[in-house]
Amino acid sequence: MQSRSNKDILIGKIKYSNVWPVFHYFETAQLSQPSRLVTEVPSKLNSRMLEGSLDISPVSSFAYGHGSDRLVLLPNLSVSADGPVNSILLFSRKPPEQVANGRIALTNTSATSVNLLKIIMEKAYGGKPSYWNSEPDLEAMMEDSDAALLIGDQAIQASWHHPGYIMTDLGEIWKAWTGYGMTFAVWAVQQPFARSHEDFLEEITLAFEASKQRSLADVTPLVMKACEELGGTREYWQHYFHNLRYDFGPERRKGLSLYFDYAYEMGLLDHRVDMEIWNHNSLTRVKE
Repeated sequence: MQSRSNKDILIGKIKYSNVWPVFHYFETAQLSQPSRLVTEVPSKLNSRMLEGSLDISPVSSFAYGHGSDRLVLLPNLSVSADGPVNSILLFSRKPPEQVANGRIALTNTSATSVNLLKIIMEKAYGGKPSYWNSEPDLEAMMEDSDAALLIGDQAIQASWHHPGYIMTDLGEIWKAWTGYGMTFAVWAVQQPFARSHEDFLEEITLAFEASKQRSLADVTPLVMKACEELGGTREYWQHYFHNLRYDFGPERRKGLSLYFDYAYEMGLLDHRVDMEIWNHNSLTRVKE
């Protein structure tokens, strides 16, 4: 675990638009304990949570599975999709089942989507592709690949600017194959922090929930921000934010449990995952 020179509580924030509803009205200055945000791509937040140098953060679901022995989950918070997610896209020149034994370039910015792709390619399509990791640059990725995986805002922008490729939405494939939605990110807390900061965690959970509810009641500020910073149309972003799911109820947990089971069966995870959901004054173990 990395040591820290300051005593601020460190809260991670994913550097993608998909978490904006949970963070848009979330103000660390309004919290009762000194806190600050650390904004990074998922892979860097994942690493920091697994090494213990962040207290609370959204993380890739796979990263939580990897560190589930020392992390707990905040309730009712996720980035999920009940079908197409629109920002986890496989780009290819042939249909995905025809590249299931080909060479696929993987984004180096997340873990959940990379391993979801591996599960789909092997278990849904019966393939065994070769993979290589790349910076998220579609043209460079496709120079020597049959397909390329992009996530987040890079995937969205590539879908606008490279219409010549077949674009396969992994959330849509997962839903059609399993019948479940897919949870791509969850909000995790270090176990020792959860035990020693119960009242503060209650406060922060309520603050996240309040931001989420206020944002989803009127996505206009998020839509305007996205158009200004990322491009695209109001109609695109209205659909995008309304399409994503930010809850983490029983159906979400069942879908994520299935994902963890497949990851374990394929050797992507070295242990089975029992999700632990934090609740004030207690820890709820969820076994689906």
